[in-house]
Amino acid sequence: MTVTPTPVGTGTVLALRGVSKRFGAVQALKNIELDVRAGEVLALVGDNGAGKSTLVKTIAGVYTADDGTMVFDGREVRVGSPAEAQQLGIATVFQDLALCDNLDVVANLYLGRELRKGRVLDEVEMERSSWELLRQLSAKIPSVRIPVASLSGGQRQTVAIARSLLGDPKVVMLDEPTAALGVAQTAEVLNLVERLRERGLAVILISHNMADVMAVADRVAVLRLGRNNGVFTVSETKTQDIIAAITGATDNAVSERAARRTQQEGTPS
Repeated sequence: MTVTPTPVGTGTVLALRGVSKRFGAVQALKNIELDVRAGEVLALVGDNGAGKSTLVKTIAGVYTADDGTMVFDGREVRVGSPAEAQQLGIATVFQDLALCDNLDVVANLYLGRELRKGRVLDEVEMERSSWELLRQLSAKIPSVRIPVASLSGGQRQTVAIARSLLGDPKVVMLDEPTAALGVAQTAEVLNLVERLRERGLAVILISHNMADVMAVADRVAVLRLGRNNGVFTVSETKTQDIIAAITGATDNAVSERAARRTQQEGTPS
């Protein structure tokens, strides 16, 4: 992992500059520019095939960018594997969660990085730390000693996110965290996203659900056909403007209707 000093903007934890990725004849990403700030939720949206998954996997070290630079915490870095990304401070919760259903919550949280006292597992400390972390996230888990298979979708998502925090990351990427969840479970996960922001983490939220995006995101970055197609501040943007950027439409049914209404209201009788 190559590291060289590179200046970045104030508050920016992760910055991508001119990142491109090609798979044979397919240009998956082209000159991507992205800034992720501490204490902010940045939603990454786009239609199917827009390049969201490729970008996330490039940041996470699954893929290596063909061109461009990645700046993390003020340093230019080149991440060659997911392990290097985690070591750097980039945690990723993919849509499949990668949980072991037959293991309890504690075992899932510490899978691969178990605490030991001598030659035996320190079960007491792992259980104590698990409860402490879940309490900090205000997680609604009945017990840390029940199998993950018995948890709801929202609780499973909470366990996966909590596991990503054990390495004290600065950036957390969540890939479709509310997909296939009910209303109550979705609200639970969105509350968790807000608590990650309150902890000062930089959160990248990948989602197709615009209601979720508008509810928790501070900014929205749109990808279209592997390219940047706008970055929007949620408090200053209407949903239809973001949808227009996603679809590539300069005008859509909603904006056309609003324009006609404005024109009619402004026409003197």
